[in-house]
Amino acid sequence: MYLLYTCVVLVLFVVLAPYFVYQALRYRKYVISLRQRLGYLPVSFNFDGEESIWIHAVSVGEALTARAIVGELKKRYPGLRLFVSTTTIAGQQVASREIKDADALFYFPIDFPFIVNRTLRLVKPRLFIMMETEIWPCLLRACRREGVRTAVANGRISSRSYPRYRLVRPLFRRVLADVDRFCMQSRESADRLIDLGADPARVIVTGNLKFDALPAATTLGPDRGMHRVLRFFRVPENRPVVIAGSTMRGEEIVVLRAFERVRAHAPRALLVIAPRHPERFDEVERLARDEGFRTVRRSQLTIDEDPPADVVVLDTIGELAHLYRVGTIVFVGGSLVPTGGHNILEPAAFGRPILFGPHMQNFADIAATFLEANAAMQVRDEWELEAAFRELLGDPARRNALGRAAQAIVDANHGARERTLEAIAALLPPGGASKLRPFRIVR
Repeated sequence: MYLLYTCVVLVLFVVLAPYFVYQALRYRKYVISLRQRLGYLPVSFNFDGEESIWIHAVSVGEALTARAIVGELKKRYPGLRLFVSTTTIAGQQVASREIKDADALFYFPIDFPFIVNRTLRLVKPRLFIMMETEIWPCLLRACRREGVRTAVANGRISSRSYPRYRLVRPLFRRVLADVDRFCMQSRESADRLIDLGADPARVIVTGNLKFDALPAATTLGPDRGMHRVLRFFRVPENRPVVIAGSTMRGEEIVVLRAFERVRAHAPRALLVIAPRHPERFDEVERLARDEGFRTVRRSQLTIDEDPPADVVVLDTIGELAHLYRVGTIVFVGGSLVPTGGHNILEPAAFGRPILFGPHMQNFADIAATFLEANAAMQVRDEWELEAAFRELLGDPARRNALGRAAQAIVDANHGARERTLEAIAALLPPGGASKLRPFRIVR
């Protein structure tokens, strides 16, 4: 089975190689990270060969969620180093800025046996933690052979991915047997995982760590300028700000046209568009200009001034969560097109009124909770988005009610951090690692 899997991965790698080459030449992606993805980490990475805890966070969302446990793990396991890996470049950038307690960051290795074995020898983990549902058969098998304990933190099986996993259930069952503990977000995800073959004794429901990760993004008080990005948005109180966050191709044009019609009633309104993928910054800027808007990039703004534009394209990484603070209305993208939606908890933590589209499969539980509590609004198309913009811009009481309800949900759902840490402690009791470094002979 593993030989077949490795062959499939190899074939996919060969097939996708032209795409990676294009990305490298066009956007300089993957160039710097290639050696690490092949298991060649810098000499200084773990020079003394110390044992560690290895946390893998695929991209931006998982890296931000990992903040919920990284600091506490560092306190509870002072004798172990703490390493964080990511798959994407954006995830690496956010992790370097937001996860201050990590001893080092690196790019996740390609899941080939000889590559993951080389990485394990360098990282020397006692415990490997996968954020959400990152299942890598060769790495997990190697961890089992080397006696490395493994856990999934903040795990979920979405309604979108569940049918696909069921198609390969025999394979999935064998891979899941190499994971020691599954800390799942919800009972539904836990039941799906068990149906796919996970041992029920290894599956527990700990809640959603995203709620516990939010304070790290919101602790900056309103008297501190507030975060550096906010100094580029010194917007007067009477200027409405509409934020369209994590947008995907096909959504920006909908948002722009709905916003244009709304400006007849709110001519000074400002739209901030944050494309999900950095390689689309140029595309979105051109799109806004073609629609007749005065458009500027966030990187071109002058500090401590009101943006002199109708539309700002947020062409930076990791600033969106902080920028939600100034939003009058927030539309969370990936939801008007069938990509599964994106996280709505960050604007909720700031008490912002939230809009999202009909495609929220990846966050179905959270979306349903917010809708049932009248803490968000769901729109189906451009016309409903325009109507929602118009309603909320004209009704401060409605905006405040939505925002307060959203913030109340966030405040009521903390606790996943402690339950997750308890599950980790059962696998790797704190206090068992020595602080002494290995003795080396220097010639």
